[in-house]
Amino acid sequence: MRLFLCLPLLAAIPGVAFAGPLTFEAALKRARQEAPSLKAKALGADAARSARGAAGALPDPTLGVSVESFPISGPLAFEPQRDDFTMARVGVSQDIPNLAKRHAQQARADSDIAAAEADTVVEARTVEVGTALAWINLAYAERRLAALDDVLSRLERVVGTTTSAVASGNARPAQTLAGQQAVAMLQDRRSELVSNVARARATLTRWTGDPVPEIAGPIPDFAVDATALRAGLDRQPTIRMIDAQSGQADADVRMADAGRRSDFGVNLAYQRRDPRFGDYVSAGATVSLPFFTRNRQNAQVAEAQANAGRVMAQREAARRALAADLDADLADHVMHHEQWMRARDTLLPLADQRVKLETASYGAGRASLVDIADAYATLADATLTTLDREALVAADGARLTLTYRSADQ
Repeated sequence: MRLFLCLPLLAAIPGVAFAGPLTFEAALKRARQEAPSLKAKALGADAARSARGAAGALPDPTLGVSVESFPISGPLAFEPQRDDFTMARVGVSQDIPNLAKRHAQQARADSDIAAAEADTVVEARTVEVGTALAWINLAYAERRLAALDDVLSRLERVVGTTTSAVASGNARPAQTLAGQQAVAMLQDRRSELVSNVARARATLTRWTGDPVPEIAGPIPDFAVDATALRAGLDRQPTIRMIDAQSGQADADVRMADAGRRSDFGVNLAYQRRDPRFGDYVSAGATVSLPFFTRNRQNAQVAEAQANAGRVMAQREAARRALAADLDADLADHVMHHEQWMRARDTLLPLADQRVKLETASYGAGRASLVDIADAYATLADATLTTLDREALVAADGARLTLTYRSADQ
């Protein structure tokens, strides 16, 4: 009955509070859906698409109302009823920019859409990489904590035997202090690892929106294909965004060049005079005369062309920077993998073997508790070092694959 009464309250709680543990793919999916920065970029792209309809359209017509030929001096000053020339005028005018300018405006709007969409892809890639690294960091933070807890529990069991060892005369009383000190030092390291878990969970919350994220599932193993990554650099989102900016600059050149051509205008007016003379209708056309192009239009074209050249230079600079970063990251990945293999296959087994040997010697009375404590400290270092290096390899794989892959993937 109590559960039945609480059902409305449970239904009112957001579903995210009941979300299960996040696998790696589920975390990426949620980040794509929940990241506020990605929503902001998507709205910017929507705004650019909405503005496309007005691009190249004729400007709004202008309505003019005036009184013309009103006398202000002479014998008929301020007496328009006695004057034959005073008239009321109502007119409408329409400016017509040249066709090249209107087409350039449409091209600029299209390039604005492409740039906004490219910016959205760049932000999506940023969110994806950030989420992946946050998930991997939390996974290894929890692994480090669990591994240290295992070492700490093993050491505490050994330290717990010192009382009987002292009583039997197999150990000196001072040796109990060495064991307690070793336990305290590992507990200090445990406190640091607990803090690291909390920090990693907060970072994952930033990307997924889950207030208390819990991870599940295996840690992904990314196969790093250096050749494919290098081949896809020109299609990487950052380069695609600069290409879109280059399209904007080219459209600006077209708009500046269109300024050398004449614009047009038409106008129509109705004029009312004294009823004795009847009403009038006037119609006309205007044409702009870009005579002084050297100091105006040509300067604008030169500015737009220089800006287009700047964007192309920035593209080459960005591409070189990406290529250099990729090579450096690949080199680091190879180094991290070698170090991880060395720690996993050599350092950790040796440290574990030393603990076993020192424990056996302690049981036989040939080793002191100081030796045991030192062996366990070395084992803790080797265990955490191995996990640290493994975490670097996993993070490298995610960063390389997600950051440098082409926008088409």
